[in-house]
Amino acid sequence: MMTVHSSVSDIFLDKVAEWLTQAALTGENLETIVRGFCERIAAAGLPIARVHLTFSMLHPLYDALGFTWRRAGGLTIEGYRHADDKPERFVRSPYYYLLANNLLHLRRRIDADGPLEFPVFEDLRQEKITDYIAFVQTFDAGSAQGMMGSWSTDSMSGFSEEMIGALMRLQNHLAMAAKMAVLGKLANNMLTTYLGGDAGKRVLNGQIRRGDGETIRAALVMGDMRQSTVYAEKEGRQAYIDTLNEFFDAIAAPFNRNGGEILSFLGDGFLAVYPCGRHKDPSKVACEAALSAVFQAQSRVTALNKDRQARGLGEVRYGIGLHVGNVMFGNVGLKDRLTFSAFGAAVNEVQRLQGLTKKYVTEVVASQAFSGYTDCEWVTLGEEKLRGVRQRFTVVHPKANAATGRMADVFHDTAIDGLSEAEQVILLHRDAKKFEKRPQVEKFIQ
Repeated sequence: MMTVHSSVSDIFLDKVAEWLTQAALTGENLETIVRGFCERIAAAGLPIARVHLTFSMLHPLYDALGFTWRRAGGLTIEGYRHADDKPERFVRSPYYYLLANNLLHLRRRIDADGPLEFPVFEDLRQEKITDYIAFVQTFDAGSAQGMMGSWSTDSMSGFSEEMIGALMRLQNHLAMAAKMAVLGKLANNMLTTYLGGDAGKRVLNGQIRRGDGETIRAALVMGDMRQSTVYAEKEGRQAYIDTLNEFFDAIAAPFNRNGGEILSFLGDGFLAVYPCGRHKDPSKVACEAALSAVFQAQSRVTALNKDRQARGLGEVRYGIGLHVGNVMFGNVGLKDRLTFSAFGAAVNEVQRLQGLTKKYVTEVVASQAFSGYTDCEWVTLGEEKLRGVRQRFTVVHPKANAATGRMADVFHDTAIDGLSEAEQVILLHRDAKKFEKRPQVEKFIQ
């Protein structure tokens, strides 16, 4: 059991506050801020044994980012995924109690034996925690962005009034620094989600004016779902959206790694690029990576269709075009409304190639220029005059057994289960309707 002196140095704590301000000004990331804060308050003499902090995030996959710091074990980080269910353990958690009762703070002493108010206290008791303070703090009035957390000590006498006052003062400084880091992360998340990783970095680095860009060489992939209009009219809007998302999860995901990037989604299709150098070797690497992703995508869609058949749903069909060439990569549009994408003759050509999968009744069509940079066996389909293109193209498709021996990344829909205590805690907003008349709870609903 840890024992400390009754007084805490205001000078040391002021230094912690100064460090938080400087971290906010210099744009430190959230992990650095949380880790540095916890280590500094412990070094300043506060008897902190455990700190848990969660920050709500605007992100397509995650509700929040969570940090748990222990004096003996350092910092661990978790992403809390979106979920529809509210676990019973969460309903009986201190955070739920705070939000449901429109409270900002909760303090409980944790005895070595006897009944416990919240299940999580059993875990804290095992860590020999004696005193626990939970809190909720929004970043802005009416904002969904905020911070929830808890301070725990294993000091035999618990938190003194002086210590609680110090934590409350520092909490505001921590919230300010964390808000700046969350906003920075938000900008990065949004640019990466909507523009892609490389394009997002370019924009963050200042490539934001209309006309900014460059000409690059790349292997190009254009994918499209077949008969989507008929499906939308037959099954309805929501069923179509669900099917489209399943299709993209299955077919598009392989093209967003190993040097590839989904540059844009075009209705029920997508454009992916594999940037490369202008010589044979880098072109071969890019084309081989794109072709490997094609075989993975085919395997994943096959698995998806088996799953859909088991659910009584129709088969998803598609076409993929493959090409290599020079593209213009950058900003175009209105002065105050831009898009960041790839443009040029090669993009138009790969789109036409993708359309030929309908004519030849095959899932994959490539240009001879693309196939020449791969070790795959190809079958010639014919000579084609592509609309809007002057020269004729020799078009090919891979042999049926071309994927033999290549890695197949089989699609499966992973259920979100086995959530941690921290993940369960942050999922309150999914049950928000129960608390619509409680304004403090609404602030945390995304």
